[in-house]
Amino acid sequence: MNARAPATFAPTSADHLVLRIPDRRDGAYLHDLIAACPPLDLNSRYAYLMQCEHHANTCVVAEFNGELAGAITAYIPPSQPDTLFIWQVAVAPTMQGQRLGSRMLDSLTERCAHTHGFTTIEATISPSNIGSQKLFASYARRHHVDIKGRPYLTAVDFGGGRHEEEWLYQIGPHLHVA
Repeated sequence: MNARAPATFAPTSADHLVLRIPDRRDGAYLHDLIAACPPLDLNSRYAYLMQCEHHANTCVVAEFNGELAGAITAYIPPSQPDTLFIWQVAVAPTMQGQRLGSRMLDSLTERCAHTHGFTTIEATISPSNIGSQKLFASYARRHHVDIKGRPYLTAVDFGGGRHEEEWLYQIGPHLHVA
């Protein structure tokens, strides 16, 4: 198997999971992982390369036995330095149901709380993406913070109305000790 290629196997108790900051070499593999995870919007390989290069410190990838099994891409919006905006959460189909999304989200937010001091998490989620809604609701429960959702982007905003609307979810406030 090619190192970092998207995971295509079922986990066993002897398997090894590593959560880490991505680097440029992960960009192409991240593109392939997103392609295998509908309903996520697939962006260009270039976009994922830049995400892994420019926003690596606010992202996390999961390697399972040396292969890419999951990722969360995120960034701090320039006009909202107290907010961690989660762009995409991807878990390889064979790794779903293992709480990998929750483990990555907890790891990322813990790291970013110390390095960036955010108080709120934001994410946009389409109404049909029940998995993401459950992930963030579970996060809010585990961390005893509020979660609110409201309509944000309409189908028309995406041009031609071929994209489902997106709701903005706000999770927090988080109280972090520096």
